[in-house]
Amino acid sequence: MVQQINIIDAKNHVDEEVKIGAWLTDKRSSGKIAFLQLRDGTAFFQGVLVKAAVSEEIFQLGKQLHQEASMWVYGTIHQDTRSKFGYEIEISNLELVGESEGYPITPKEHGVDFLLDHRHLWLRSRRPFAIMKIRNEVIRASYEFFNARGFIKMDAPILTGSAPEGTTELFHTEYFGHDAYLSQSGQLYAEAGALAFDKVFTFGPTFRAEESKTRRHLIEFWMLEPEMAFIHQEQSLEVQEEYVAYLIQNVLDHCDYELDLLERDKDVLKRYTKLPYQRISYDDAVTLLQKNNFDVEWGVDFGSPEETFLADQFEQPVFVLNYPKKIKPFYMKPHPTREDVVICADLLAPEGYGEIIGGSERATDYNYLLEQIKQAGLDPEEYSWYLDLRKYGSVPHAGFGLGLERALTWICGVDHVRETIPFPRLLNRIYP
Repeated sequence: MVQQINIIDAKNHVDEEVKIGAWLTDKRSSGKIAFLQLRDGTAFFQGVLVKAAVSEEIFQLGKQLHQEASMWVYGTIHQDTRSKFGYEIEISNLELVGESEGYPITPKEHGVDFLLDHRHLWLRSRRPFAIMKIRNEVIRASYEFFNARGFIKMDAPILTGSAPEGTTELFHTEYFGHDAYLSQSGQLYAEAGALAFDKVFTFGPTFRAEESKTRRHLIEFWMLEPEMAFIHQEQSLEVQEEYVAYLIQNVLDHCDYELDLLERDKDVLKRYTKLPYQRISYDDAVTLLQKNNFDVEWGVDFGSPEETFLADQFEQPVFVLNYPKKIKPFYMKPHPTREDVVICADLLAPEGYGEIIGGSERATDYNYLLEQIKQAGLDPEEYSWYLDLRKYGSVPHAGFGLGLERALTWICGVDHVRETIPFPRLLNRIYP
C-alpha cells in the first residue's frame, strides 16, 4: 500500500512512492510537461506531471485544475536542488477531491486591505503560512521557557471591573447594572497569582480602544505577562532578555523553512540572541535624541521615530530605564532617590519595530498605592482587592508584558502588525 505523507516529510521518502493530500496554488505547462505548485498545510513544493508517464485523462486533469482545487497526489519523491525546499514529486496519478472556481487571491499582486478582507483564504498563501507557523513556535517556546523556570500559567479574566492603566482606552460595557471592561491587561491578577505561587504568567487577548491606524497597533492583541515575587527590577530585566533571546533562538532552530519563505535575514536574528542587551536611562535617551536633532523634551513619551533611532544605535534590543512618573501607570514603584521617575523599562526592538516589552517593579506600599489610585481618577473601592495584596504580606515583585503580535512583526521582519493575527477580528477591521 502507498504510504500517505506530508510534504514537509518528503526528505524522508526520497525515491519512494507516496500519496499526499494537497491543494493547487499555481501551475504552468509546456506541451508535454506540467508543473503543479502544491501545498498541504505543512509546506509547499512542486509536482511534475509528464505526459508520456501518465494516461491522457490524468494529464488533461492536471492541466485543467484551477487554483486551490484539492486532490490526492500519487507519485515518487525526488531531490530538487533548484528549489529552496529541495524536493519535488514526480506525479503518477491524480484524484480530484474538491474543485475550485474563481479563487479571488490570484498570483498577481494584491493590496493589504484586499488580502485582509479575504484573510480566511489568504492564510493559505506562503507569507501568512510562514508567519502563522512562526507564531505557533513563539507560543510553544514561551510556554517551554516559563514552565522550565517554575512559572505557573494563570488565566486572567477578559471581562473586568477595573483597569490597570486607566479607563480612557478601555471598551466599556454594562454587566447586570455594573460597569465592566474588556481586559486591558492581566497584570493586576498576575500580581495576586505571584503572591500565591511565587512566579506566574498570563497569556490571553487584550484590548485597547485606540482609533489607531498605524502599522504597529492593534485594537485586539495577545499579551504574555509574567509576574515574579521576591525580585527587583534588574532581575526582571534579566528574565526579559533571556526570554526574548530564547524565542529568537527557537525560531532559528525550528522555523528555518518559514524564515526562508519570508526572506528574513537569519544572521541579523542571530545577533539578537547575544546577551546582555544594552541599558540606557530615559534621561540619557532624551539627551541622545536632542543631540541628534530630535525635537523632544524631558517628560514626553517617545514615538516611533525616537524609538527607532534609539534601538538602531545598538543594533540589538535596548532597555530604556526609568520613565517619568507622570506618563506611566499608577502601580509602578517610585524611584528611591527621585520623585519624578518610576522603576520601569521598555524594551525597544531594532529595525524600526519599537517597544516589544513594557515592565516595571510594582509599588508595594499600601498608602502610596492608594494615593496613586486616587490621583489617577480611579475608584479605590474597585481596587480594594488589589490593595489587599499590600496589606497582607507585601513583598518586592516585578513583571512585564510582551505583545505577541508586535514581537512577531519584528521577528518575521514584516511590514504590518495585522499580518501576524490569524483572522481580522471585528475590532481590528473597524480601526485597522
